[in-house]
Amino acid sequence: MMDSNENRPLTEVAVQEAAEVAAVAEVTATPIQSKEDVIARLQALNQQEEPADKTELDALKQTFYRLRNAEVEAARKSFEENGGNPEAFVSPKDESEIQFKEIMGSIKEKLNALKAEEEQEKLENLEKKLAIIERMKELAESPEEANKAYNEFKKLQAEWNEIKNIPAAKVNEIWKSYQLQTEKFYDLLKLNHEFREYDFKKNLEIKLGLCEAAEKLTQEEDVISAFHQLQKLHQEFREAGPVAKEQREEIWNRFKAASTIINRRHQQHFEEIKEREQRNLDEKTVICEIVEAMEYDKMITFQDWHDKTEEVLALQAKWKTIGFAPQKMNTKIFERFRTACDDFFKRKADHFKTLKGSMNDNLEKKKQMCEKAESLKDSTDWKATADILTKLQKEWKEVGPVAKKFSEPIWKRFVTACDYFFEQKSKAEAVHRTAEQENLDKKKTIIEKLNAINKEESPSEKSGNIIRELMKEWNSIGHVPFKDKDKIYKQYRTVVDALFDKLNLSASKKKLNNFKSNINKETNLLREREKLVRAYENMKSEIKTYENNIGFLTSSSKKGNSLVSELNRKIDKLKADLELITQKIAVIDESIKE
Repeated sequence: MMDSNENRPLTEVAVQEAAEVAAVAEVTATPIQSKEDVIARLQALNQQEEPADKTELDALKQTFYRLRNAEVEAARKSFEENGGNPEAFVSPKDESEIQFKEIMGSIKEKLNALKAEEEQEKLENLEKKLAIIERMKELAESPEEANKAYNEFKKLQAEWNEIKNIPAAKVNEIWKSYQLQTEKFYDLLKLNHEFREYDFKKNLEIKLGLCEAAEKLTQEEDVISAFHQLQKLHQEFREAGPVAKEQREEIWNRFKAASTIINRRHQQHFEEIKEREQRNLDEKTVICEIVEAMEYDKMITFQDWHDKTEEVLALQAKWKTIGFAPQKMNTKIFERFRTACDDFFKRKADHFKTLKGSMNDNLEKKKQMCEKAESLKDSTDWKATADILTKLQKEWKEVGPVAKKFSEPIWKRFVTACDYFFEQKSKAEAVHRTAEQENLDKKKTIIEKLNAINKEESPSEKSGNIIRELMKEWNSIGHVPFKDKDKIYKQYRTVVDALFDKLNLSASKKKLNNFKSNINKETNLLREREKLVRAYENMKSEIKTYENNIGFLTSSSKKGNSLVSELNRKIDKLKADLELITQKIAVIDESIKE
């Protein structure tokens, strides 16, 4: 079992490992690549006289357990891949971890001992400074002895400056007491004016230098370093002697103004870190929610799982680029993300374990579909075969996935047969389209010839023969492109109908003139009239029959049917003949009156 939950690995990706290795690299001169490197560095730190840096120790600890957890994760994964029950997995024993803990314990013991010594020294220093303040207080309360005590007072100041750290909680309080007694002593000191002014001037120069140093630190890019340097300047400012009373507030305000800027930048720096860590937490929370919201019931096909796996891996890669979250949440959000990813990959493994059996059935179905496509690829029944293959392609999509090693070959076999058929179909249709275009050009030529005849005022009998020959030629020409079919036929019918109208009118005039020239008084006009009336009635009956037939054909045939057009031409001719008979009867009636 692992020693620390915060060091547990993330499935299929060691999240933040790169960031931790980089953190170690910042505080060590030697690159850390393995657990042995970590132990070697700890041994070196344990042997050196000066205390080890806590930041480096924390970084080395995190790196060691990340490397250790990566080994455990690899062992766990191998155990599961070899059929082991995940719940039965036990982490392998690691001798290097024992050595790591021993060295780390030794270093911590030294650090604790050193810290205890430092604390004791600070308490002793505090007692010394309190004693100095008490003596300074005695001197400051005896103005008559102040001039004689000047040298002792300066000695007390020198002793004060030699005493270093005291407990942090007492620093300000002790310094204020020291400053108060110092100022009291100098205020009461009955030195001669020249000597006192010299001392004040010397102290002023020191404090002006400290002000300049603090003001320079306001431009320092490293705000952390600037803050720590400022603490040293404050210590020196406290230790410096007083200045003239009228300059004390001015010099202190100048020093305090620079300090305020540095402290504000230091505070802003950590506020920015806090905001950045909160943004990182928000980003990581969104990533967790995305993985947790996976709709597993909709992941059915291999492609579905493949796409979602790519999405999870992309989110894991994205996670690596995001910095740390706030310290109290960093481990929790990592654990949440790792749990969501582990759940995804476990569900994926379970799905494909179940899917494995059905993949073999799917492979057999697809083989049968390949055989059917191959049996049809040479067919020339273009429409029927195209419909069958299109339907087969839809069915292919409905069949579930096959094992990955068969997926590409079986698909290539199927699509090759389909592509071969459709390529042959396209070639045949291209030839067909060429022939239809040629037929269209031929029919356009016929229409041009008919239009030329139509321009004549009275077409001759010879023109009528040419028209009939052109109509026979038209009927012998095959199909034209479907989109031009109705348009070209309409043009043809329009010019043909116009020509027949002209031919019928011309013939009727000729017949009527012949009838007029041949009729005479000797002709039995009444008998001729009766004959024409009977012919008139017969034609009316014939016209009615044709019109009834057209009504029937129109209701059951497609519009533009050639048979309907032919009947309409016959009716038009009969009507023209009917008109001719009417005119002949009128001629006979005129002759009888004379």
